[in-house]
Amino acid sequence: MATLDESPAAKKWLPLEANPDVMNQFLWGLGLSENEVECYDVYGLDEELLAMVPTPVLAVLFLYPLTPQSEEERILQDSTKRETSNKVYFMRQTVGNACGTIGLLHAIGNITSEIKLVEDSFLDRFFKATANMDPLERAAYLENDREMEDSHSVAATAGDTEVRLLEGLNEIQRASGNVDTHFICFSCVDGELYELDGRKSGAISHGPSSPGTLLQDAAKVMQGFIQKNPGSINFNVIAISKKLD
Repeated sequence: MATLDESPAAKKWLPLEANPDVMNQFLWGLGLSENEVECYDVYGLDEELLAMVPTPVLAVLFLYPLTPQSEEERILQDSTKRETSNKVYFMRQTVGNACGTIGLLHAIGNITSEIKLVEDSFLDRFFKATANMDPLERAAYLENDREMEDSHSVAATAGDTEVRLLEGLNEIQRASGNVDTHFICFSCVDGELYELDGRKSGAISHGPSSPGTLLQDAAKVMQGFIQKNPGSINFNVIAISKKLD
């Protein structure tokens, strides 16, 4: 989505579709091996539906509608000082509608020790170059990276937009950039569940977690988001799972 405090001249991309097939092609094209990781739909947050998701789950992407209440909560969270593990890879969002790409970068950036990236691929170079940067420096690096902008553009125009949930948008909204939904990522780092949202000042801990319970723990947090917007259908969950030999 477009950051609400961005200037009119801020760079803006097309929204990325909430579609595992599109995201798979996007990630594989950037240097994630097809044999390592794959994105999957999560069809619901009940235990039975969560059990259908291939494991192990390495990260979870969550699409939700932005509301005045969610914005008030974001401002309150940003005013609260938080302690975060220095092992968490986090970056800010300064490009409008880049939340899907940033969610994927948050997902991959926090599992680089568990997967293999294609040597000298975009993702390999990106994470090496930004490893010692702060969140805003990483945002600036992404904003100025033409290769990623072009790859995002290709991915954003792919997929079956007539059938899939396209960030809750129709084509007119999408082309104009009037986006009212937002992607965030949930990752387990150092035994804690972190919410990674580039519109916020830092990662937010939601308490203890583990690689084996990441999806279930994230589901509890996502259910809280959904309960605050009971009349909305603009929610989508995608799991990023490791492929096993």
